[in-house]
Parts: sequence; structure tokens; C-alpha cells
Amino acid sequence: MGRIFALLILCALALPAMAAPPPLSLFGQLPNVSTIELSPDGSRWAAVMGDEKSAQIQVRSVADNKLLAVSPAEKSKVRDVTWVGNDHVIATISATQRLGFLDNRVVESVFLLDLDLSKGKDWKLLLTDLHNAVRQAAGIPRPVIRDGRPFVVVPVFFARNETYTLSLAEVDLVRQKSYITFFGTPETIGWVVGTDGKPAARIDYTSGSGDWRLMVRQGTDYRAIYSEKAPLDQPYVASFGREAGILLLGSHKSGDWEEFEVNLASGTVSGPTTAYNGDNVITDRRTRTVVGTVDTGLDQVEYNFFDPSDASLWRGLARSFAGEQVRLESWSDDRQTIIVGVDGPKNGVGLFLIDRRRRTASPLALRYNGIGPDELNPVSTFTYKAADGLDIPAYLTLPRGRAAKALPLVVLAHGGPAARDTPGFDWWAQALASRGYAVLQPQFRGSEGFGEAHLQAGYGQWGRKMQTDLSDGVRDLVKKGTVDARRVCIAGASYGGYAAMAGVTLDPDVYRCASAVAGVSDLRRMLVTEARDAGGSKNATLRYWQRFMGAKDKNDTSIDAFSPAKQVARLKAPLQLIHGKDDSVVLLEQSQLMADAMKAAGKPVDMLVLPGEDHWLSTPATRIALLEAQVAFLEKHNPPN
Repeated sequence: MGRIFALLILCALALPAMAAPPPLSLFGQLPNVSTIELSPDGSRWAAVMGDEKSAQIQVRSVADNKLLAVSPAEKSKVRDVTWVGNDHVIATISATQRLGFLDNRVVESVFLLDLDLSKGKDWKLLLTDLHNAVRQAAGIPRPVIRDGRPFVVVPVFFARNETYTLSLAEVDLVRQKSYITFFGTPETIGWVVGTDGKPAARIDYTSGSGDWRLMVRQGTDYRAIYSEKAPLDQPYVASFGREAGILLLGSHKSGDWEEFEVNLASGTVSGPTTAYNGDNVITDRRTRTVVGTVDTGLDQVEYNFFDPSDASLWRGLARSFAGEQVRLESWSDDRQTIIVGVDGPKNGVGLFLIDRRRRTASPLALRYNGIGPDELNPVSTFTYKAADGLDIPAYLTLPRGRAAKALPLVVLAHGGPAARDTPGFDWWAQALASRGYAVLQPQFRGSEGFGEAHLQAGYGQWGRKMQTDLSDGVRDLVKKGTVDARRVCIAGASYGGYAAMAGVTLDPDVYRCASAVAGVSDLRRMLVTEARDAGGSKNATLRYWQRFMGAKDKNDTSIDAFSPAKQVARLKAPLQLIHGKDDSVVLLEQSQLMADAMKAAGKPVDMLVLPGEDHWLSTPATRIALLEAQVAFLEKHNPPN
């Protein structure tokens, strides 16, 4: 069963300052607790926990912290845990595989495991008895209690008339039997499942034309109650609304994202409404209705609960942990037992158990072993002007104990590109800062979470203003005297890996070196690959990437000017390439193309392939290998002292 972890209790005493920087393995480790979920009655919790080798799943009693079950993940990657009733824990795991029916392409396959605590400590793989279906999860598993019996409902791909359709499977957890309950069409892309396990609605999308349809179930048939032409910016159904029988629909039809309420009984659509303003909604586990919203700002994550009692509780928690980030991790069905994550200079990065009846907040566990308040480097936020006047929000992590003057800098670009960095602990930025580097994380145009105008400003700017936004941040810090203009490097993963390569090819006079992780080097090759994987040139995925790249189609040669592999002649600074061998999102060939182009141009190549690693740096061994290789590269070409 593997080594059982001891739960790491938070220590109230501050650790003495360390003369030497903490080992990089502290930052590359998996979190001690990455996902934690309370049982519906609040008596137990299940968590994904990590050590220096792999992850495991633990189940413990809330009252006495007694270990009830533990299972090693071995080579699989644990992505999530959820409860079905108070006895069944469902684990979502993934593994990188090559699938024959997908032309032997590398994919991240998702599986479900069930642990019945009333019968023992053995996990059972689900969906293995399905016929004519891919025996993997193709969506989020939904817990269902029907007549006191536990079930799981999950989307799967079912083979019908030689076509795989997104259908619904149900697993009877008592009998351990699986069966297809509702069939999708070739155009089905999603389901809305009610608390009874039956679909309240089905979502269909014709990728070629961009026709999106919300289909409500009426007996054995479905009726379209809302449709929209959306070749880009597809509508979405976030959840049920504030009441049962209401769906929360998001639409971009007006040119900005707005929320509407759809009455399932009448088929009427009302709104737009501002009741759900925020980045995400918070739902009740029993009813799946919305009970609040969460909005991630530059400095803080804000919660807005509809119920006055919940709102009062959260205000009290915010006051108790003033100056720190507080996030809701899980709560019991009656919301009397709550687990929150706390991140800040007083408590480090940890978890607390809140008992509303007793009005207590007890430390539960450190999120990262060995990283307390004294190991955290200070993080601040600021906004600077891009060359065209656009405001660019940014995070700046400074090395602990060093004056903010003439520091060496690493620009750490996020992925996406329509993603963002968030307030709170960032293992990568903290690792680099621990070595004496200031770390700049710009939220360049095209980043989400800062308004629609900021996102849309990135359309067509891949390799253009999205890139110069990064170097404009460098110039701002140089002007302030915070960093030394002669000691700047750039790094990042995914789109950030592209930005690192582009930094030393498209904007070569700014950076002394670059380290690119899982980056795209040839934009045209990426579009060709996306067209192949999505089944042709007329699909929403390809349209999405073309919009950011400013490409007319997958064969548009104009984007070669923004492809680092096509611009290696401009490369003057050392460039490091790091890529996971099993990456199914940005294929390893993208780094290999860059390495081959550098060799052909007579440029030195520094390339590290991470065996067994995916796109998300999911294993601690390869995270640590990445940090050690990257820091050695940075210290060689841009010494921090």
C-alpha cells in the first residue's frame, strides 16, 4: 500500500531564518494536500496528498484525524476526489496513453475509481463493464443518491453506427454495474445532469457552422429552447441557477459576456442579470443550485454568498486571516463544517478546519512540506503602461532579504494565452526568487480575468503586442531602479514557453537568456496539428487559435514571422528547451523543431526531455528536474550575485 503519510500539523512557532536557500525540491514537490473534500455529513475528509515520489489518496476522520483508508497512485495522476453519500469516495485519475482508434495519438486518459468505506479499503475501477463504449470518463462524474442508493453519472464516448457520441453512463456503486442511460448525437458536446441523475438538458454544437443549441429533455425527446450562431465564443451552461428548474446560461452574443436564466419548464430566457457577476459560481452539493459567486482580482479572491449567514461567516474568516488569501476548499452539506485554504505571511500555505457550531478554526495541514512563512518571498502587485498606453497588471516576487534595487530579473510568462496568474503561492516564482532573482509575471493583453477589453486586445497579437507587453514590464522596472537592464532572462511554459523563445528571437535585445518549457516554436505547424486532431479545418478549436495568431487559415505563411523556429537567425542569447516526453497538448515535436533549427543555424542547443511527463508538470520528480536544470542554466548565464 506504500508509505502512509503523516499529516503535517501547522506549527505556530516561526522557523529561524535559513542562511542557505531552501532546496529546490521543496518547491518542486507535489502539495501535501492538493485537493480535499468533506463528506456530505462532515464527518470525514478525502484528499489527494503528495510526497517526493508520487501522490496518494487518504481518507480520514474529522473528529480524531484517524486514517481510514490510503492508496498509492503509483504511475497514475490523481486529479480529483468526490463523495457519493458518506461511504463512497470517487477518485478521478489520469494516465498518458496512445489510443489506436485515434490514430495512435498521445492522449491523457481519465479513469474513475470507487472506494466503499463500509466494505473495506479496496479501490475498484469503474466503467470496465461498458459495452461499445470507451471505458473512460469524458467529463465530470456527478454523484447521485436515488432511493438511498449511491450512483455516479458521467459522460462517456459511445460507439453508435461507427461514430463515437458523447453519451451518459450510470454506475450503480452497490452492484458495481455500468450502463449507458442516455445517448448523445454526433454533435453533442455536453450534458446538464439533475440531482436524480437524469439529464435536464443536452448541449449540441455543429463545429463547422458554429451552430450552438440548448436541448431540453421532454420524455424521450429533446427540444431546442435556445440557439445561437457562435463560430467563436460559444455559450455555456454554468450550472443550475439560484432555483431548481433554472439553468444559468452565459452568452457572448452582445459582444460581451452576459448571464441569463433559462426556465426549463417554460423554455423562456430572461436577463441579462448581474446576480451572478464574478469569475465562477459556488453551488450547493445537494441541489446543485448557485449559492454564491467568487471573483479573482489582482490582489484578492472575493466571495459573495447569497445567504446572509454564509456571507457573515465569510466576513468573519476574512477578518480572522486579515492580510492573507482565504479560499473555500470544501464544506459539508449543512455548511457547518468547512475547510479553507489560507496563504500568507502569518500562516504560510496551509489548511484550516472551521467548525461553525463551536465557532473554532483549527490548523489542519501545511500545503507544502517545509515551506513556512520564513521561506516565502514577498509578492506585490502593480500596473504598468504598455507602449500603446494599455494598462498591464503584474505580480512581482522579490528575493527575501535583498534590497529592491538593481536586481537580476526573470520574466515568467503564463500559459494560455487566455489564462492568468492568481494571487497567492506560486511554486515556480517562489523557487526562482529563492535563488536571488526578482520574478515578474505580467498579465499581458489577451489574459483573462481583467475585463473583456483586456482579453480582446490580445486578438491577433500573438508574438506582437502580447510579446512587447512583457518587455514593456522590464523597461518599467528598469526605470524604477528595481532591476538591472543587463541582467534579464525570460521563462515560461506552454504559451509562456513560446513567449520565452519569442523573447530571444523576436525581441532579442531585452533578454540575456531564455528557458522555454513545452513551448510552441512553429505556429503554422501547430495549426496543422490542431486541424488534424479536430477533424478538419472548419472547427471551433482552429478558429480560436487563428484569432489569437491573426492567421487567415492553417496555411497562412504570414505567421512564420512570429514563429521562433523560423527566426533562429535573430537568436543571440542562450536558449534552453525543456519538454515532457508525453505532452499531449503541445507535442514534443515543437521543441524538437526549434532544436533542429538552432542546430542548422549553428546555434548551441540546450534541451532536456522529461521522461513520463505530461503538459502540466504533474509529477514531482520531473518538476524538481525542471527547476534544477533551469536554475543551473539561469545561474550560468545570468548569475544572481
